[in-house]
Amino acid sequence: MNISQIADKTGLPPKTIRYYEEIGLITPDRGANGYRVFDDTHLHKLAFLGRARALGFSIEDCRTLLALYEDDTRASADVKAIAREHLARINDKIAQLQSMADTLGHLVACCAGDTRPDCPILNDLARP
Repeated sequence: MNISQIADKTGLPPKTIRYYEEIGLITPDRGANGYRVFDDTHLHKLAFLGRARALGFSIEDCRTLLALYEDDTRASADVKAIAREHLARINDKIAQLQSMADTLGHLVACCAGDTRPDCPILNDLARP
């Protein structure tokens, strides 16, 4: 498969596939013409990476997960630890976003939104 074909099959843009190659996540073969040649193993790895990235794993997490996936002697506890840490980061981010939404919702509710210049939203943003 060439890069366009594997991009179609994985749903990843060619630019992303080239980036994954550049940072060493995949190593496609090269044809006599110098073009990248992908096989089913590359297809599987790219699909794996696409799914991991869609779940928000960092590139370094993906590198580690891919290495664990390829290691037949891996311990599932190692995989679970990475996923658990990532889930904790997601939950922290959700809590931060909820706090932001609560604060902004309160400010919006307090603002009259009329022609007067007084605005609790701007007052809150301007406080030290």
